[in-house]
Amino acid sequence: MGTRAPRADALRNRARILTAAREAFARDGVDIPLDTIAERAGVGAGTVHRHFPTKEALVTAVIADRLDHLADRAAKFGDNPAEDFFTFLAELTDSARDNLALASALNGTLGTEGEASTARLAEALQSLLSTAQRSGDVRRDVTALEVHAILAGVLATESRLPPTRRGLGLEIAIAGLRPTSAQPRGDSDAKRG
Repeated sequence: MGTRAPRADALRNRARILTAAREAFARDGVDIPLDTIAERAGVGAGTVHRHFPTKEALVTAVIADRLDHLADRAAKFGDNPAEDFFTFLAELTDSARDNLALASALNGTLGTEGEASTARLAEALQSLLSTAQRSGDVRRDVTALEVHAILAGVLATESRLPPTRRGLGLEIAIAGLRPTSAQPRGDSDAKRG
């Protein structure tokens, strides 16, 4: 016996719950009660619990959906490797800047339910970075893991800055990722060893 496909109304309800949760988490934070999300989605609390047994499962699903969206967006780039890469970094940072749950996901604390989405996003970052490096417009001695760490640092720092100063950290990071005459000489991979 195979697994039955979900009914159309169940799929619609799940989508409505995710939309209501995404909006609620953005506006009110993740501490909002599941009953409030159910009410905003126009479904009963039991329907929310059938789809998402815990609040953590719902938060993870909302974040995974956003990560998938960012990975899908990255897959559509292709005309200008460096600009595509830097635009992706900006979109990723903008998405996570005021969303602590998404920022946590970028720091690898999303949980097992979001691992596939986190992996897709990491693959997108690696692909864009490699393409931009091959074009010569991004330093060749930096890895995707290092870019990820830089973004995490930017997000952690900018959360303490006034809104008028946000964005400066990413500008500085992008400037540091561009090739310059100040790059280390020789095989940088051998030096990391």
